[in-house]
Amino acid sequence: METIKKLIYKYRHFGWLALFGITLALYGYCERNLVPKYIIESVLDDYIPFIKEFIIPYLFWFIYMAAAILYFGLKSVRDYYRLVFFMFTGMLVCYIIYILFPNGLDLRPEVSGNDIFSRLVKFIHGMDTPTNVCPSIHVFNSIAVHLAVAKSSLFENRKGLKTVSTICMILICASTVFVKQHSIIDLIWGVVLGIVCYIAFYRLSGWLPGWIQNFYRAQDTSVLEK
Repeated sequence: METIKKLIYKYRHFGWLALFGITLALYGYCERNLVPKYIIESVLDDYIPFIKEFIIPYLFWFIYMAAAILYFGLKSVRDYYRLVFFMFTGMLVCYIIYILFPNGLDLRPEVSGNDIFSRLVKFIHGMDTPTNVCPSIHVFNSIAVHLAVAKSSLFENRKGLKTVSTICMILICASTVFVKQHSIIDLIWGVVLGIVCYIAFYRLSGWLPGWIQNFYRAQDTSVLEK
């Protein structure tokens, strides 16, 4: 029992993942109640082909996020807090935008194939309605994860892994438009939101509440060794 208590205390920071329960509740509310008033579209979307194989990096997004949160939660509390607060803030902003400006898409093609890629696309299309799309949370969270990797001292001399992360981020962002889950406009605004949050959390973090800054000042090893 004592060992369990020590583990709970050591990894107590994982409790902050409860914040994402708020975003899940907002996702459910938006899916059930919001009817799009603004259809997001661009002439550029007509020039972007539907490539069903890009459903693989689109789905890899879930692994990319989960792996980053788990890794930093185990290895660097400071980077973990920054990533979690970064993601939560951006997602909260997205849902507020969805509520104030209900938006949706009219881009999805008819997928008639029965191969694995077509079945995965049809599964995602069936699970995720073409609403609440701008800004793209897929794009925003991919940027959040990559920034956490790029800015972490744990990866300071690991250029290969940073390159892999860059490729993953690019492929995930590209997948959103190639599988017609998002318009290029959604992607662009996802990038814009990512830049804003980068400035807020990495460049001008002095504006943040003191209790959050205290998390950032935590030494990576001292907290985990307690």
